[in-house]
Amino acid sequence: MARAPAGPKAGGKPVRLLSGGNPQIAKGGGDGPVQAYIEAMPDWRRDVGRRLDAIIVRALPQVTKAVKWNSPFYGVEGNGWFLSFHTFTSYVKVTFFRGAALTPPPPGASKHPDVRYLDIRRDDALDEAQFADWVRQAAALPGYLAPGK
Repeated sequence: MARAPAGPKAGGKPVRLLSGGNPQIAKGGGDGPVQAYIEAMPDWRRDVGRRLDAIIVRALPQVTKAVKWNSPFYGVEGNGWFLSFHTFTSYVKVTFFRGAALTPPPPGASKHPDVRYLDIRRDDALDEAQFADWVRQAAALPGYLAPGK
């Protein structure tokens, strides 16, 4: 797999876009690395990343953020990570780590029984109210690992 040329800059350094246009951002905690990831997302996917981040913060102002494994993670301090997203060529994949427990569950099934996905493509209409509701529900459940790990 060929790597894409360097894209936008994060912290003054060019960001390498990996397979599917996923930004390679150094692991780090806090809003800064997440914003660097979002700003390095290519084309229309950057707007999706901005919308997702804004909805998550509105729904859960005290959210904890980090970049791990080249993906933004969102969690609740002491309760673990509840959501991440990842950039692919034709969509942005949102992962709800305990998505099977959400009502209604997000539409994408996983090999892992607890995980559910939401794939957002270029022209998809995102139901922001439903997404915010999933965020609030997911944040109330025990998460994946614990922020800071």
